[in-house]
Amino acid sequence: MMAHMSELSRRAILRLGVGAAAGAAGAYALGSALHTQSASVAGPPVSMTSAGAPLAPPAPLEPPPAAVQPTYVHGSFVSAARGGVATNWAIARPPGQSAPLRPVIALHGKGMDAAAVIDFGFEGELAQAVASGTPPFAVVAVDGGESYWHKRASGEDTGAMVLDELIPMLSSQNLDTSRVAFLGWSMGAYGALLLGARLGPARTAAIGAVSPALWTSFDETAPGAFDSATDYGANTVWGLPQLASIPIRIDCGNSDPFYSATKQFIAQLPNPPAGGFSPGGHNFAFWDSQLPAEIAWIAPLLTA
Repeated sequence: MMAHMSELSRRAILRLGVGAAAGAAGAYALGSALHTQSASVAGPPVSMTSAGAPLAPPAPLEPPPAAVQPTYVHGSFVSAARGGVATNWAIARPPGQSAPLRPVIALHGKGMDAAAVIDFGFEGELAQAVASGTPPFAVVAVDGGESYWHKRASGEDTGAMVLDELIPMLSSQNLDTSRVAFLGWSMGAYGALLLGARLGPARTAAIGAVSPALWTSFDETAPGAFDSATDYGANTVWGLPQLASIPIRIDCGNSDPFYSATKQFIAQLPNPPAGGFSPGGHNFAFWDSQLPAEIAWIAPLLTA
């Protein structure tokens, strides 16, 4: 873990014995009185000062203050689900946080990686959001290659990497994974819908899909997105019943090549999602413009 715990010195307790009596008779009388009193009162004898007054019980040790977490940490692990590939991860937090935060799992698009996600400016965006009263949360990014966040014929399974390796590992980074949210762009937006549904509504607080890479059939898919029509059918996000019970936000530009498929996808959802269509294309300029609203939408759902 990245936390640094400060040392707290223990307090020494000085106990003084009962003062000596003036004579044998006085000592016997005092001893008898103390024996009678202690026998009539439940609990151990009370230590006395030399003046005959009980000492106060020792003050309980105060727990050390929780360490403030850094706004950015990164590392890597060897992913069995990806065939033993060293997989980088990164975490952004708002400043001044010490308690465990719930995470948004941020899934990158094709040609991107974990570092590129954090480079959207999440440290600054989270700081600004919390300063304006938004509940704090963390953003977690991870390398997923270009396998579209699901199991492939090669044996690589980046979906299992996220659900079975990354999320369990986050507890060691002072994050609360009892509930998580997903946010993704393009390929990652498709992955956010797929993995959020697979994790299920009991654990998935919200899903944000930005410019989602969606196709209405296998014949329309981009090369490399799916291995076959069977692969497409096994990993489709169309008609998933779990999505009926998870809050969803979908943002897409009017000039995006996935505009038409996204409109059709929204129409078949059982509940209208948040977000919508606005001027823009399938690019970083549009994604940057949507980020503040997406943070404001996802925070209360994740932290409730």
